Amino acid sequence: MLKKKLYLLLTLLLAVSMLPACSKKKEEEKEPVKEEREAVVEEEEKEPEPEPEEPIPANQNLLTGIPDLTDAAIGKRPVAVMVNNIPKAMPQYGIEKADIIFEIPVEGDQTRFMALYADYTTIPQICPIRSCRYYFPALSQGFDAFYVNWGIDDSIADYLELLQLDQYDGISGQGGFFGRDQERLNAGYALEHTGYFDGTKFASVVQAEGRRLDLTEDKRDPAFSFNGLNEQLKPEGSDCTRIDINFGQQSAALTYDAASKTYKKENSGQPQIDAKTGNQLSFTNVFVLETSISVRDSIGHKEVDWDGGDNSVGYYISNGGIQKIHWMKEANNEWSRLKFFDESGNEISINRGKTYIAMNYPNQAVFQ
Repeated sequence: MLKKKLYLLLTLLLAVSMLPACSKKKEEEKEPVKEEREAVVEEEEKEPEPEPEEPIPANQNLLTGIPDLTDAAIGKRPVAVMVNNIPKAMPQYGIEKADIIFEIPVEGDQTRFMALYADYTTIPQICPIRSCRYYFPALSQGFDAFYVNWGIDDSIADYLELLQLDQYDGISGQGGFFGRDQERLNAGYALEHTGYFDGTKFASVVQAEGRRLDLTEDKRDPAFSFNGLNEQLKPEGSDCTRIDINFGQQSAALTYDAASKTYKKENSGQPQIDAKTGNQLSFTNVFVLETSISVRDSIGHKEVDWDGGDNSVGYYISNGGIQKIHWMKEANNEWSRLKFFDESGNEISINRGKTYIAMNYPNQAVFQ
């Protein structure tokens, strides 16, 4: 009996002696769980890493946002060329290569093109070249562009001198760039529809003449705020697959091609074709900018409000959509940039690609 009691006592003591060890083991098992929870909390409190900025290639075309400039054209000035645009002058050539085309009424409510080329080393032959109206260089100066034309409205000579326009005029044959297209003459085109500009010579001539080639410091960034390199966004608004613009004596229409995500252009009911390539003009971005246009003299030359402002009305069309906007350049500052804003006053970003800009009378466009 005594042995049995001793055995039970030893068993009890042994059990009691093991209790702290078990408790300690359980505490040790719980500790890592606590540490894991603290690590999770710390991780949750960390701010997310900012996304790295998208690297933009050095040869980005400042007019389109597409990296397609030759090395020799990086940081160099674009070229603005005045092009005849009436139906009797069709088809033009060299215009498909343009990065931006402005279309604005001139006398008689016919229209004229100002075509801008970002790469001064790859300009093609362009025909037919036409004369200058003051509101075109008022816009081209905002791009720090060379300006090419054939003749001017004599009443604006003093204005152009004040602008210090870096100009090549076919009337004087400057640079040896200009001539008459003999094939057009033989085909019966009127003389004013046959003048060409040989852009293939442009780079070598301006270099030899020592003209300023480098962009001014304030024009070395993109001309517009562009969306990402691989983004093709639809403007914030409704759908738009066709734009019809009535300039008066002429009209323009642009129809959306979903396959290429561009708008194909017509001139007065006919596809607008580049005679050298056979391709219809097409644009990623279309702008219709409404403004005040009036007749300023007996010849019919126009007065055009080219600087817009807070109350200006415009429309941005791209990728099958349309957005109402405001547009402006700084008042009385031809060297300022043309900018586009949403209805809340925020500058908009546009898709990368070629751009068509119609500056026209108010309420003369239909969007479908």
